[in-house]
Amino acid sequence: MGNIKDGCKLRGKFITRCFRDGKLIWMEESHNIVTTEGRNRILDVMFHGTTQIAAWYCGLVESDTTPDAGMTYDVPTFTESIAYDEAARPAFVEAAASSGSVTNSANKAVFTISGTKTMYGAALFSVNTKGDHTAGADNVLYCYSKFASGRSVVDDDVINLAYTVTAADDGA
Repeated sequence: MGNIKDGCKLRGKFITRCFRDGKLIWMEESHNIVTTEGRNRILDVMFHGTTQIAAWYCGLVESDTTPDAGMTYDVPTFTESIAYDEAARPAFVEAAASSGSVTNSANKAVFTISGTKTMYGAALFSVNTKGDHTAGADNVLYCYSKFASGRSVVDDDVINLAYTVTAADDGA
């Protein structure tokens, strides 16, 4: 028999839309990195018996920070934006997997902006407390995505954030 080559690649994409007075003012599609911490969590849940994280939460980033797989929940190296009215990070409310993808596109995370800022990216966290980055066994930064350029927001803008993660054959 010949060598069988098969693998799996996780790929994610954020689609971020900003509305002002009900009108779309900008949209950004950005692919993410899955952090080493995020990949390790997947492997530990699937093969090591670690308890899965029951809920994930979306966040926005207000620093111009290059993605790095070494980012962690407690040391993300970016500055998370907390300039929104919601009391906690919006939940990532995903539908069941279909065709190798999971998404929250039917139930996007919503942020009501509370100040003038420039947003540079988005992230997915295992904790709902906005601005929190304390160490903990279940505190995970799954992924981070940097926008192509900074995007301006002002008080009362509404950001809708959709995230899709796809597991596909890597073609090896």
